[in-house]
Amino acid sequence: ATNMLVDAGCKYVIIGHSERRAMGETDADINAKVLAALDAGLVPIMCCGETLEQREAGITDEWIAMQIKLGLSGVSEEKIRRVIIAYEPIWAIGTGRTATPEQAQEVCENIRAVVRKLYSSKNARAISILYGGSMNEKNAFELLAQPDIDGGLIGGASLVPEKFVEIINAANQPTA
Repeated sequence: ATNMLVDAGCKYVIIGHSERRAMGETDADINAKVLAALDAGLVPIMCCGETLEQREAGITDEWIAMQIKLGLSGVSEEKIRRVIIAYEPIWAIGTGRTATPEQAQEVCENIRAVVRKLYSSKNARAISILYGGSMNEKNAFELLAQPDIDGGLIGGASLVPEKFVEIINAANQPTA
């Protein structure tokens, strides 16, 4: 199926979205898709995230580390820089609840630490980590100001041009 995406002019592909995981997509499925995307020259946007139950049980870091390790299994040192990782706290998608900038930063920092352990500091700095939990025009600036949040995976907020422009402007703000 990757050749159809490439033929259609696709450059990026979202893999492991929470909705797909909810339908039974496993970490092994996600890993196979990440490898296939990379082989086809596509940029995989690999999603990871925890449920409210997992967050309340205090296993967010371990859960996400497991998703990253399994999802990136077999991805070479040469190809890791082409992978984008998107953190989507499942409990904050379409619920109106958003992770605080501090909560989002903490998880994205942990994601970068996992990549650092698997690959290197240089690769960990080079990859993009996106936040995808109900980012909108009101919270984008504060979320994108966090050191380990490199961008947003925008859902519903991208459907209203005026609001989307505000998110784009927030993404283009210089950070300290």
